[in-house]
Formats: sequence, structure tokens, C-alpha cells
Amino acid sequence: MTDDRVLVKKHFDALMTEAQARGIPGDVIGRIALHEVLALWQQTRDWRDIASELEFAGKGLDPDADFEFMRP
Repeated sequence: MTDDRVLVKKHFDALMTEAQARGIPGDVIGRIALHEVLALWQQTRDWRDIASELEFAGKGLDPDADFEFMRP
């Protein structure tokens, strides 16, 4: 795992632990975290670029579908 991923995971895990202790559902934290990520991206990226990234990530949610970069 890369250093940047380790750093984010460490803090996200701490966030989830604190949220659970406070009785805040994970779904709520996820929505708020997504909002914060979008606000961060909007500082340096075009909305179309952000939408494209979200669409690509969304296509990867189906566990029965092949990854877009994989060939049959």
C-alpha cells in the first residue's frame, strides 16, 4: 500500500471509530466524506472531470461485471 493510501486509511479508520462511538451511522459519514472530497476536487478540477471519475468508479460497483480495463 502506498504512503498516501496508508495516511488516508489511518485517518478514515479513526474517523469511523469516533463516528461509531458517537452513534453516527457509517452511511452519514460516507455522504459527508464524499461531499468534502467533491469540494476538495472542485478547487482544482473541472466539474466534467469529476463527473467522469465518479462515473468510472460507479461502473466498478457491480461485483458481477468485468472491470472496464479488462478484456474478455
